[in-house]
Amino acid sequence: MAKTVDQPSWVKEFRKAVKASTPKGWLVMQGKKESTRVQIRKDANKIADITIPYAWKESDWPDALLRIRSAAKAYEESNQRLNIKTCFNIAHTVSSKTEINWEETIEAYREFKKDRVKDSTWRSKYHPVFKNVIKATRNSSKAPLNGPALCKVALKQWQQGTPIRRHMRLALFGFLRFCVQEQQFESTWLPPAVTDKDLVTTKKRIGYPLTDSQILRLLDSFPVDEIGNKWRFAFQCITVYGLRPEDLRTIHTRNGGQEIWTNYEKSRGGKKGEKTEARRLYPLLVHDIDGPINWHLKEQLAICEKEGLNLLPPLGKEGNAGDACRTYLSRRKVWKAIRKEVSRENQELTAYSFRHRYAYCGHNRPKADGSYRAPKQIADAMGHTLDTHLLSYSRFQTKDLASAFDETTLLVKAAA
Repeated sequence: MAKTVDQPSWVKEFRKAVKASTPKGWLVMQGKKESTRVQIRKDANKIADITIPYAWKESDWPDALLRIRSAAKAYEESNQRLNIKTCFNIAHTVSSKTEINWEETIEAYREFKKDRVKDSTWRSKYHPVFKNVIKATRNSSKAPLNGPALCKVALKQWQQGTPIRRHMRLALFGFLRFCVQEQQFESTWLPPAVTDKDLVTTKKRIGYPLTDSQILRLLDSFPVDEIGNKWRFAFQCITVYGLRPEDLRTIHTRNGGQEIWTNYEKSRGGKKGEKTEARRLYPLLVHDIDGPINWHLKEQLAICEKEGLNLLPPLGKEGNAGDACRTYLSRRKVWKAIRKEVSRENQELTAYSFRHRYAYCGHNRPKADGSYRAPKQIADAMGHTLDTHLLSYSRFQTKDLASAFDETTLLVKAAA
């Protein structure tokens, strides 16, 4: 009979941690030359076996665990469509090789807030929760891996609904938004949504995001005449570029027809008198069963500009474009049918549901390489400040704005 070899305690702890923080079937074991090997099984069949760059020893396993957790998260977020090697490549950005220095980041936040927060206020309403942050993140093997988990641990000592917890929550949530916006942290470090017990302001209603199939049904129902074609073009632009109805008034091309822009100025949240700036628009194409559809909106607009033609329907007086869109939609039988479908899900269909679709796809539709766009990229593309955008939407980070969208893709199907 083979002699049983007792495993070191750290191996048992390592395997227990992997099992607790990854999907069923993820195993960790010793590989060749004292390396760490990860094996993934599904329905009793091995689907992947990969060696990761960590030694099979006690000093390396906490860092290896972070890498494995991140890869497992990427695998699940892609609905198990990405191969394991790609998941581990994505995971390297949150490995211990880019370990966060929380003390330095807190100091940077203090500097950021120095003109708005007195020393006495910092000591009483900021320092206690940041002390908990440092304590919670000190042990790399058990440290929280995202914003919601960190908030749960750091706020645990204060009773829900009390004024002191509210102060600490506001301080911590503001700090985590600073980390993502100013310090380039992964968007997984964003704080969670405010719960009913913590709610101190009225939460902004977010409308239903139309699906691509619903949009295609609706557009197909528009009359094939001059007015119907103009409204079809308007809603195609709103859908593909995530526009506000008022954006339609000022859309135009630049750089020889290579770029599409809007000059619409909207009041910003924040300082009085601040308005949004002109912004370049980036497409997120509508997909049908065969893939992405290219309606050639930019090209159509450039041609009409050159020939002095107007592609857009009547939008009424300035500020009334939303009402014009709602009025036109309310006359469409398919819109009424979709409204009933949405109401059965206890959600609300609005003229902004096209724009919500853009935000939803921006955060949830992966790029060709399997990664996701940064919240700041989507906020910029939609004409939001990041703080305003984060009240509603957040997902993964990417780097280059233009390549994050469908601006440069050639894999499109021309519209019929």
